[in-house]
Amino acid sequence: MITSTANAKVKRLAGLQKKKKLREEEAVFLAEGFRMFQEAPRERLKEVYVSESFYKKERNALESVLNGTGVRAELLSDHAYAYVSDTKTPQGVLCVVRRREYCLEDMLEAKDAFLLVLDNLQDPGNVGTIFRAAEGAGVTGIILSSDCADIYNPKTIRSTMGSVYRVPFYYTGRMGEVLDRINKAGISAYAAHLDGKCAYDEADYREPCAFLIGNEGNGLRDETAKRAKEFIRIPMHGRVESLNAAVAASILMFEAARQRRR
Repeated sequence: MITSTANAKVKRLAGLQKKKKLREEEAVFLAEGFRMFQEAPRERLKEVYVSESFYKKERNALESVLNGTGVRAELLSDHAYAYVSDTKTPQGVLCVVRRREYCLEDMLEAKDAFLLVLDNLQDPGNVGTIFRAAEGAGVTGIILSSDCADIYNPKTIRSTMGSVYRVPFYYTGRMGEVLDRINKAGISAYAAHLDGKCAYDEADYREPCAFLIGNEGNGLRDETAKRAKEFIRIPMHGRVESLNAAVAASILMFEAARQRRR
């Protein structure tokens, strides 16, 4: 059992939690909590660390998940585990997961493509919540501008509630070119925009489509919005002008899902 916070493995884990560059260098991310551990694709599970108290309570459940993976759990004292945890009340299990790279072409060529395009979203919680809602709505892929919050940020990972394992996504530093390719692929792009003349539930999303969602404070950048087929809006009562990005995206995604069920 590792007890010291000066241990090399402990210091590495703490670094992976805090530093994007280290996660990129190793092509991994950290997933914390028993549910995230259970749902992690077995072939991508690289390492598992558990606290002493968790091991005493959940040893059988732990070994059941790890059975056949070839991965053995490393035991940390509760003090050492708390040092590497990103949560205030750690559940006691942390895994290192290999990243998966997705292909943009596969997203564009998918039958009945249903895409979400995120432009400069900064809040990790928003991005993670959008991933979770996207899986529930049946979105086939998410495209993010390179200045969006890091999907592998520990807070983002937690907010996805496991959807990060299953929803294809692609970061791009050339959003304009990607949107041009979306249009050429016959995928209709709808921009969530305050200048929209069409209410979100008046458009037809049964054919391949993409929703463009902008920054929490400033909305979509002009160069992104201008490539949309149509601006759409969510009608508001009272003095509210706009909704949280994750809430707005969810409303649009589930309207498309409702139409497609018909």
